Amino acid sequence: MLRATWRCYDVDTEHCEKAGVGDAVRQRALCTDLTIVGPALLNMTSLGPLVINGSLFDTGKPVLVVPEGAEATLSPRRVLVGWDSRVEASRSIREALHLLAGAEEVRVAVVDPEATCTGNGAEPGADIAAYLTRHGARVSVDRLASRGKPVATVLAQHAIDTSADVIVMGAYGSRWLRERLSDSVIRWIVGTPLPLFLAR
Repeated sequence: MLRATWRCYDVDTEHCEKAGVGDAVRQRALCTDLTIVGPALLNMTSLGPLVINGSLFDTGKPVLVVPEGAEATLSPRRVLVGWDSRVEASRSIREALHLLAGAEEVRVAVVDPEATCTGNGAEPGADIAAYLTRHGARVSVDRLASRGKPVATVLAQHAIDTSADVIVMGAYGSRWLRERLSDSVIRWIVGTPLPLFLAR
């Protein structure tokens, strides 16, 4: 499959105990631009979270998560960016800058903007929209109300409603998320019909 893409690649295998999966992935992810986690691995609840943890949390490198039924591309036409003025969101945008600059449309979504506004007097999302525009992206800002729903659910629905090809968002590096990645976060990822570009 890789040979047909005409890209440089190598294929490596690792046989290790479950406890060593994260470290094995970390060692390889340190020397890569992006880790891609496909549906087969994602659906293996005993391994998928370990692979994401090993790459995303232990190296700081981005991960493209591709759930079942999602069509992954590194040249998306429409991208939805989840923005909340946190460092992780900023890093996800920087890591995905090549995707964003080449897209036909980038929509920056700010959920409950009064809670995420930086307090500098500007409209929520205007700062990151200006940054992306300077890099050649065609940007609009959508300010959304959660109405009591989880922010991730609001972003996923808005991505579907706007026909996005991928969601770019920050993955928050707290120990809570790391511990919960195998539970509610993975269920949300699996249930999202779009690829997720995550960075922290």
